[in-house]
Amino acid sequence: MKRLRDRLPDAEAVRASRWLRWLGPALHHPRLWHLSRRGLALGMALGFFFGLLVPLAQIPLSAAAAVALRANVPAAVASTLVTNPLTMGPIYYLAWHLGSAILGEPAAAPPGLGSGVEDGPSNDSWWQRATRRVLAVGKPLLLGLAVMATAVGTATYFLVSVAWRLSVLWKRHRRRR
Repeated sequence: MKRLRDRLPDAEAVRASRWLRWLGPALHHPRLWHLSRRGLALGMALGFFFGLLVPLAQIPLSAAAAVALRANVPAAVASTLVTNPLTMGPIYYLAWHLGSAILGEPAAAPPGLGSGVEDGPSNDSWWQRATRRVLAVGKPLLLGLAVMATAVGTATYFLVSVAWRLSVLWKRHRRRR
């Protein structure tokens, strides 16, 4: 826990952030900064949920949800980094694949990624072609992201809670020896 505590930003650093300054006095509640089982589990679950579900403004949304639910704000903010430039492509591809499977659509490559689907007239601007591609993968991608975000967020909450409990039991066992 000490290693985790050392890596998380402190209350003052988050309060001084220009993205979170609008939360103002709400960030002064001590429960938002204390490492407890419930606070850490809920904060990480919120961070993973918003990190997977929302492609923009993940950090402010997860921080606001953490403040509203009295979860650990640094854990919520840090765990949104599950989506970054290295993981965004694979996560979105898996989400699209999952959404396609739920909707019962064929599991072919998304339009414009070598599937042979015509992208429209070649004299269209890059913006029109990109918009057409995004709209073609939109429904399966959004459904897949929603399912993944909910499942990963819920699993994170329970895994962190179980890991915390096992850590407490292990420390108690070592103390008794």
